[in-house]
Amino acid sequence: MSRLLMMSILLWFVHCSIEVFAEDASCGNNKSALLISEDFSAGSQQWTPTDKTAWKLKAEDDHQVYALIKKKSNYEPPVRSPYNRAILKDVVVSDFVMEVKFRSTIPDYNHRSLCLFFGYQDESHFYYVHFGKKTDDHANQIFIVNEKPRTKISTKTTPGTPWDDEWHHARIERSVKTGEIKVYFDDMKTPVMTATDKTFAWGQIGIGSFDDTGDFATVKLWGEQVEKE
Repeated sequence: MSRLLMMSILLWFVHCSIEVFAEDASCGNNKSALLISEDFSAGSQQWTPTDKTAWKLKAEDDHQVYALIKKKSNYEPPVRSPYNRAILKDVVVSDFVMEVKFRSTIPDYNHRSLCLFFGYQDESHFYYVHFGKKTDDHANQIFIVNEKPRTKISTKTTPGTPWDDEWHHARIERSVKTGEIKVYFDDMKTPVMTATDKTFAWGQIGIGSFDDTGDFATVKLWGEQVEKE
């Protein structure tokens, strides 16, 4: 093996080892374009909340965050599922990688949580990840909502998400062809949750919670943009 080839491999490895919030998703099988890099500096016009009164922009040091300020909003979902959602407008993806910087702002308790949404087609058809402080059949799992109350589809999870009052990073990786879903929290090498499901092959992404409060600082999305079917 030539010295030049060895150096190229080494540089690729170093690049792919920088896991969190890289400016592209070109490592491994993630070769998609960066579709959105949201820091809320221009406001929240790109997002559609279920209840506008549950969200506000607020200053955080030298930037803005999108803050979920109501524990339970005025929105009532058609089937049992999270009350607080803000869905990214106009961007529909199949395969994707989504990365979020967020923090919980609710006083500590066993079901302290925040949620990330994907495969969102309408209010009765979507997936979501529930990052809950303590795991049970309705917390700290990957769920599907398909015209009936949310159903757990996780094949792996942890005893709970270690929430505190600090900022954390999460990532969701989705492959439509295999149905594979991988979820990461802070450690971007080992998924904390996994699932396999092929029900929804496209959809929008979103942020929010079931019935808690939290701040969202950045959202990045790489993926294959498609049309709604």
